[in-house]
Formats: sequence, structure tokens, C-alpha cells
Amino acid sequence: MSIISIHPYGNHFGFFSCCSIKLNDIVTFLNSNLKIPNTVDSFNLFMLYKKNFNEDITYDFFEHYNIKHNEIKYPINYHHSHQFQDYSNIDYKHIIPLIEKYFSPSNNIINKIKYLIQKYNIDYKNTLAIYYRGTDKSKETQIASFDEYYNQIKQIIKQNKSINILVQTDTSQFIDYINNRNLKNIIIVNENHTSYSNKGIHYEKSPADNYNEMFDLFSTFLIIAKCKYVICGSGNCSIWMMLYRGNNKNVIQYLKGNWCNNISEH
Repeated sequence: MSIISIHPYGNHFGFFSCCSIKLNDIVTFLNSNLKIPNTVDSFNLFMLYKKNFNEDITYDFFEHYNIKHNEIKYPINYHHSHQFQDYSNIDYKHIIPLIEKYFSPSNNIINKIKYLIQKYNIDYKNTLAIYYRGTDKSKETQIASFDEYYNQIKQIIKQNKSINILVQTDTSQFIDYINNRNLKNIIIVNENHTSYSNKGIHYEKSPADNYNEMFDLFSTFLIIAKCKYVICGSGNCSIWMMLYRGNNKNVIQYLKGNWCNNISEH
């Protein structure tokens, strides 16, 4: 029986960083053995989100991997470093069946999505989603300025003045900035917290708080993945939005000082 036990290098990884490490290890096994493992042990993941370190919380957020899925074919081109590449180069065709098998959202998340969609009256087909990851992310990669994000937003608004704008960020200053731009139809999911510091929210909160808040944040990311347009930076959270989206169509991504624009329609 083949078993993969996922062991990140330390306990300080964010939720979607853990997901990237898990996907990386599964892909490495598949490409080496040309078969899926019988068991994927994720007990050592999500340590910053565990109320009890002796529990495996994987299936609080994800369906068990015994669920039905599309056929998995290999070799698969994926590495956790792909968070910092142009998302038009992602091997979506081969990766998506793995996402369906190992990372399908749990009923807890699906129900939370339904709640947020109804509460904020979100229409996927008429929503531009903005994801600004700030706080400590500047330690890993270059982040676009607020003005640069705003300029990208204005380009979309020129083509669709009635579009809704869903703003998701960990940075309080970005919320303040957006609120001062007099944009119409702004949606902010108040369940998701922001910070004025540069520490990273998951380092400022207790594991119990992180656990509870991740249901809202994960659900919001899945909502963003389905929106008509997405403007985002580069990192684990952004690439997982793309993996759940299944492509990077109508996505504008900031990467290493440049905007990768894949807008195909307005």
C-alpha cells in the first residue's frame, strides 16, 4: 500500500501554502510512480489553523479524496514555486482532476458559500473580483501599488460601468484606499478580517481564530474564482483561485513588476 505523508518544513505555513505543498508532493509521487497513492496523510498540515494539534482538520475544509473525480493523467507539470509564474502557463488540464479529487470543498464550505452569495447578493456574471494580498507578502514577492490596482479596475469599469466590484484583502489600508475612490457597487465581505500591520493575519491570531475565520476566507476565494473578472497579485492564494477557476481567462495578474493581462472579452 502506497502512503504519502505530507511534512512541511515547519509549522508556520499559511493555509494555501499548505495546499500547495500537498499538491506538490502528490504530483511528485504521481510522476515518479505513475499511479495515485492509496493514502495521503495530511495530519501535519494546517498547524496554524488547528484548535487541537492532535486532530487532522483536513476534512473540515475538504471532501475526502475517495470522492468521484475525472481521470488523472500524467506526467503533470506542477511545483509549489509556480505561484510566482504567469498563470497562463499553468498545466490546468492535468492538474484540475487532482484538485477535484483532493481539494474539493467540504459541505461546510459549500454552505458558507451559499450564505455569502445570498447575504452580499453576488452575481458571478457581473462581478469584478479584486484580491490584494499585502501585510507580510512583500517578503516573498513584489506587490503592486494601490494606484496600479485602481488603474486596472478603471479599465474594466470603462467597459462595464454597472459591474459589481468584490474587494478581498488582508490589508486595512487598501480597504481605506478603495473606500476613498468613490467607486460604485463595492462589495466587501465583512466576515474576513484585515490588518494595519505587516505581520500577516494568520500570525496575529490564535489557531482557534484562524480555524474559524478560514471558513469565510476559503469560501470567499472560491467565490472570487467564479467571478467574471479577477485582478490579483502572485502567490499561493492567487494560484489556488486559478486552480479552482480552472483557467486564467479574464484574469489580470501582477507578476514581478508587470501586469499579465488575459482579458478576452468585456
